[in-house]
Amino acid sequence: MKVTIKSGGVGEVRADLLAIPMTQSSKNGRPSLPRGVAALDTTLGGVIKAALQSDDFKGAESDRLVVYPTTSQPAVRRVLLVGLGDTASLNAEKQRHLAAAASSVARDRGHERVAVLARPTRTLDASATAAALAEGAVLGAYRYDRYQSKARKAGKKSPRPRSVSLVFDDLAGPTAVRQAAAGAVIGAESQACARDLSNAPPNEMTPLALAAAARAAAREANLRCRVLRGVELERLGARALLAVGGGSAHPPCLIVLQHPGRGRAAKQKPLALVGKGITFDSGGLSLKPSNSMTEMKHDMSGAAAVIGAMRAIGKMDLAEPVVGVIAAAENMPSGTAYRPGDIVTAASGKTIEVLNTDAEGRVVLADALHYTREKFAPRAMVDLATLTGATMVALGPWGTAAMGNNDALIEELRAAGDQASERVWPMPLLPEHYRAIKSPVADIKNTGGPSAGASTAGAFLGEFVGDTPWAHLDIAGTGWNSHRTPYHRGGATGVGVRMLLAWIQAGVQRFA
Repeated sequence: MKVTIKSGGVGEVRADLLAIPMTQSSKNGRPSLPRGVAALDTTLGGVIKAALQSDDFKGAESDRLVVYPTTSQPAVRRVLLVGLGDTASLNAEKQRHLAAAASSVARDRGHERVAVLARPTRTLDASATAAALAEGAVLGAYRYDRYQSKARKAGKKSPRPRSVSLVFDDLAGPTAVRQAAAGAVIGAESQACARDLSNAPPNEMTPLALAAAARAAAREANLRCRVLRGVELERLGARALLAVGGGSAHPPCLIVLQHPGRGRAAKQKPLALVGKGITFDSGGLSLKPSNSMTEMKHDMSGAAAVIGAMRAIGKMDLAEPVVGVIAAAENMPSGTAYRPGDIVTAASGKTIEVLNTDAEGRVVLADALHYTREKFAPRAMVDLATLTGATMVALGPWGTAAMGNNDALIEELRAAGDQASERVWPMPLLPEHYRAIKSPVADIKNTGGPSAGASTAGAFLGEFVGDTPWAHLDIAGTGWNSHRTPYHRGGATGVGVRMLLAWIQAGVQRFA
């Protein structure tokens, strides 16, 4: 999607659909027309004013109304009024919602040229406004329809807007605004890439298919990519990853993506992103109930977020060196599957008593975290995983649980999550959580019992990070859900991509 910046006011717009943000006055609660819209409305036949007078549109959050000009050959064929609520609360997320509503309506109706009236505020300058609008425009147009007959007959995905113009009044410093929008488009398109990976059916998205997708992203973004499998995993001693993948006809692999960085920053130790890539989780021999399996193609959403983030990092050529490591496997029952009661030796040398083969994500991450720490000695390490149902119970679809060994790092991620509107909520790792995973027959066991499931899973991972500053993000509730927003219609969210970008771009210095 092409996102452009236009300066000069709404009167010069030519579009199939023009989206106008409408906020409610703090005095009387009535919607007010943004600057320049009254004059435009006159050329359209007064349809906006008539809609407001009829009370068909009140400007509250989620209010939407399409109005049609009554004049002949209007420059704007349709106007979408988008309610954003109280003027004082016009923030970046509402700007995303505005542009997402515009591109979503345009895609559903087949409109190619979209314009969005930008409305900066005292707390949100033109660059931040443009970035939020660009993100919303890309994400709002997202649909996963590649397996639908209508799209296949057309030989392509259903049409989305070809261009979205962000219209500002008398814009000062347009270069910086255009750069902000361009970076935001890369981030949002990379989030859409993560959504595609997570939404893909499991018969297509096997571990090696995920590796192929990582290679494609590497080519596109000028990253290095290496895939370790078979004998290479044996030589690494990655027996935890091999055990989880041992029940499947599709072999496991370890995927490594590297962005070397540039300038002085390239001489630093890298930042590391580690993703859980269980391309389908049946539960293994600890078989899930059938109704719990229907969404298990999404159990690689952590891996998808890492690939999406690395794609964006490479395409934006960020200064920071970053490495992404993904443990990819399919957890299936068979005669070669690992069993409850098995003891597995991880690459670190620690032994793991397997009590439940459905607690497999932490097992594959044990090898991925150890490999990352030993191979790259990162300055900081962040893992993303759809790890526990306990997190979903605690936070629902509205928050990602964060825990780790460095409070300042977790606070950085929380702030980045706020910036991306991907909320991160810190949770504890207490000494008792570590004691709960001690095994009487091995070093640790892969489940700590029914209590504090999110934190005992985090404690398990903490056994493999040493003294590296580390944070674990449990995206079990936020990685995929049916909770709808203007830029998410259900299924994979691609959560984590824009959050990680915001974290890296902020400098990542405070926790050191």
